[in-house]
Amino acid sequence: MRTMGVEEELLLVDPESGSPAAVAGSVLADAAARAGGHPAGEIEAELQQQQIEVETTPTTSLTEIGTQVRDWRHRADELGRASNVRVVALATSPLPVDPRTTVKPRYRAMVERFGLTTMEQLTCGCHVHVGVESDDEGVAVIDRLQPWLPCLLALSANSPFWHGRDSGYVSFRSQVWARFPTSGPTRPFGSPAAYRAHVDELLASGVPLDGDMMYFNARLSRHYPTVEIRVADVCARTADTVMIAGLARALVDTTAAAWAAGEPAPGTDPDRLRLAQWQAGRSGPRGDLVDPVGGRPRPGPEVIGALLDYVDDALTANGDRDTVHAEVERVLAHGTGADHQRELLERTGDLSAVVRGSAELTLA
Repeated sequence: MRTMGVEEELLLVDPESGSPAAVAGSVLADAAARAGGHPAGEIEAELQQQQIEVETTPTTSLTEIGTQVRDWRHRADELGRASNVRVVALATSPLPVDPRTTVKPRYRAMVERFGLTTMEQLTCGCHVHVGVESDDEGVAVIDRLQPWLPCLLALSANSPFWHGRDSGYVSFRSQVWARFPTSGPTRPFGSPAAYRAHVDELLASGVPLDGDMMYFNARLSRHYPTVEIRVADVCARTADTVMIAGLARALVDTTAAAWAAGEPAPGTDPDRLRLAQWQAGRSGPRGDLVDPVGGRPRPGPEVIGALLDYVDDALTANGDRDTVHAEVERVLAHGTGADHQRELLERTGDLSAVVRGSAELTLA
């Protein structure tokens, strides 16, 4: 059974106003001083001082993923309270914010190179690492799972607000992140050599700073023997994160099996994939999505159902079917994190209340 690991980026917010607070340095200093009480994994700095990242350790158990994510959310919130902030799983801040970039040479270079794209980039994603046996298998997986990644974005959508306004999207994070020139879907590569040649070509342009700026929706990890799937918003609920991790592993299992059976990769067009991703970030799983096979609009629940059918054997073999299906059904029936935020605003008329309510949901 393949291992999984999750990286979650989390906002640090004032507990009353809900405004993001640039206190990551003090939170991480406190974390270092009290390292003995942490769950397995890591807590780290991120691009902006109003956010942190927590990472689980690799595991084959979806239940263990849920336990680690929940434990890290609680531990990070406990550390945040010592610096008079709460930790909240929001992919963008509902309230206006002036991000403060973390003081590191690499981030300073990113500000110099990309200007406002870096300075305004206060977004939080959920990245799932899934183990692969080789780079050959990893590239084969990346080539084959691209059409289904917009479904993961739709199910995780948790960023409807931007600078105090409703963006009109369920995932405006996906719009903001797309401003980086190396982000998004990729064409089929066919081999690790072709993948590396593509990365080398991008680096030779002088636009990306380094290999870590290959912000593809799915990429070979530079540090672990994994495929890293990076398309999802940070999820509102721990159960949503578990759902995304289970689907990500099942996609890797299913596409790796197709490659091993000699099935060719689909001839996916990055331009069409970008349209499908845009639609997923606009409407979410309960509106229309782009059919991964036909490329035409189709009701979101039907497209999500097609995803579940596609990965059903893998979900069953991993023992994840009941857990993933139950959470997908809950999201389709009751909405995403974005829907929850909009409902809170409609009920309270107060974006600060949206943040406070989301902070409670983060730990639920």
